[in-house]
Amino acid sequence: MTSSTSSQTAPPRTRKLPEERREEILAGAAAIAIEEGLERITLRAVAARLGVRPGLITHYFPVAEDLVVAAFARAAVLEREQFFAKGGTPLQRLARFVGHVERGRSLPLARLWLNARHLSRFSPTLDAELQVQDALDREQLTAILEDGIASGDFPGADAEAACIRILIALDGGGSYVNSSVAIEHPAHTRVVADVAEWALGLAAGRLREAIDAG
Repeated sequence: MTSSTSSQTAPPRTRKLPEERREEILAGAAAIAIEEGLERITLRAVAARLGVRPGLITHYFPVAEDLVVAAFARAAVLEREQFFAKGGTPLQRLARFVGHVERGRSLPLARLWLNARHLSRFSPTLDAELQVQDALDREQLTAILEDGIASGDFPGADAEAACIRILIALDGGGSYVNSSVAIEHPAHTRVVADVAEWALGLAAGRLREAIDAG
């Protein structure tokens, strides 16, 4: 009698809209990518995280590689929205970006990018997506630098060349992200800021002041 009453009062299950379910799957896969690596994204792993059957994941992503690539793209987009936030002068915007890196907030994403660059050797689809996301990062950073040239924050700088140098410094520092021993020397922890100041013709310590002020 009690079980009958309980079944009658249980709330009905609601079927999610296809776009909602797809976003849920992508969010779950992106979380696995950031926490464990792209290799750990499987249909079963995503299904287990969401508490659904693997067949549901297959319905939206019949090819597992497509889900891996989409999860990487999702994580890269979220990173970009966080690190290239609008508001403030060009110097302040650049300081926020570099400050995120120096404070370790980008470490999970640095691991993901390093992971993706390695796997892209074996996946043309992932390599193509890497090129897309790389181009979008360059576009965002170059826009900040061009605004700074126009405003006088970075007078006389070459936006494209400075962008390339800053991103190379970022990737170079990120190549140590999986090291079991942390490198605490300022020459390593502050390399992105040092390179940015040099590439933009800023006085030594100018970007550092802006980072500390933020």
